[in-house]
Amino acid sequence: MAEFDTLLKGGTVVGEYGNDRFDIGISSGKIAAVGADLGDSATETLDLGGCLILPGGIDPHVHFNEPGRTHWEGWATGSRALAAGGATSCIEMPLNAHPPTLDRESFNAKRAAAEASSIVDFALWGGLTPVNVDRMEELAECGVIGFKAFLSHSGMDDFQAADDLTLFRGMEKAVKFALPVAVHAENDGITAGLAAAAIARGKVTPRDYLNSRPVVAELEAVNRCLLLARETGCALHIVHVSSGKAVALIAEARATGVDVTCETCPHYLLFTGEDMERVGAALKCAPPLRDTSTREDLWTMVKSGEVDMIASDHSPSPPEMKQADTVFEAWGGISGCQHTRAAMFTGGKKRRLSPSQIAQMTAGSVASRFRLAGKGRIAVGYDADLSWGAMQPDRPIAASDVHYRYPDSPWNDLEFSYRHLGTMLRGSLIFRGGVFPDGARGRFLRPA
Repeated sequence: MAEFDTLLKGGTVVGEYGNDRFDIGISSGKIAAVGADLGDSATETLDLGGCLILPGGIDPHVHFNEPGRTHWEGWATGSRALAAGGATSCIEMPLNAHPPTLDRESFNAKRAAAEASSIVDFALWGGLTPVNVDRMEELAECGVIGFKAFLSHSGMDDFQAADDLTLFRGMEKAVKFALPVAVHAENDGITAGLAAAAIARGKVTPRDYLNSRPVVAELEAVNRCLLLARETGCALHIVHVSSGKAVALIAEARATGVDVTCETCPHYLLFTGEDMERVGAALKCAPPLRDTSTREDLWTMVKSGEVDMIASDHSPSPPEMKQADTVFEAWGGISGCQHTRAAMFTGGKKRRLSPSQIAQMTAGSVASRFRLAGKGRIAVGYDADLSWGAMQPDRPIAASDVHYRYPDSPWNDLEFSYRHLGTMLRGSLIFRGGVFPDGARGRFLRPA
């Protein structure tokens, strides 16, 4: 009788095993053993030929827009893009789908859509807006991972920004449910006022857009969130931080006892505002891309460990939404969930970012912060959520290998130092060699 259902041999296990060659034995969807030589007693053996084996990625920030706007992406294509990039789980945001996830009914509709089509496991954020503060308890009962608020306009009229009182009340309630509040931290008075002034003067180039969302708008909003979190005792998560200065504020608050984490995104680490000036609205996002000096400051914070996690902020749209008359009117979002790990290995190569650091920021820290039991580590008893790939000479990912609903992406022009080769969810292959095996289905994840 076989000792394991599946045995992975010949790979370099990244993480607590010291980045050395180990076999991984898998039984009943769990990691049953990790060792230097586990023999050959398995129903199936996969020889990984020296590949780096990482815990399956967990993307804490994706927008798949289903139900209601499936034609923007959808769970079927979005989850396949995740799997093709080495992710086995995601946490999906409450907006861009219609209706947004603001109550039990909308939550149930989104969960049903994901269960029908996703090939990766998933958790769901609930919204925190002025219209649903009194419905946060039902979202907590449904099993949301936490509550997401915007301090500036979200880009969607059906998901309102949170004023200070809404954020304060929401944080107080979140404490009672032992759930975090995630915040898009930009000062709306600054960003909206500068944008309106630029448009009124006919200044509508990519550079004008970049200038309308300065770093100070991020810093002010981060400071405000930290104050409210300190006073309420709320667990706070700042999403897509774009500057080292903002990370420094977060680090200082954490050192004084505020329960706060943060994420940044690969596009803030590999692109700059100058790239947006060259490419145009394809690189429009909020907060915007920054200058080279700000980008390098952010890399310093990533390498130091002050940035807890890397998230894609995958925010797709039909191509025509990027082709507006002015950059201010174009959709502000970048498709990126398939490229996250490849981007981090590539950008991290010259900065000596280790594979273990990448694994921690794209899996371990996410699982720990959001209480995803059995996820984020290569360890006995954990889910056999694994991904593997190899360093390579720099080259692009072919458009035919990109699995977003709309494969045109600013990432297509970059060359990558890492190639992802296979993904396993709970012991079953969900991606290998460009193929997605039939029958894979993700499960809904509640916070433990």
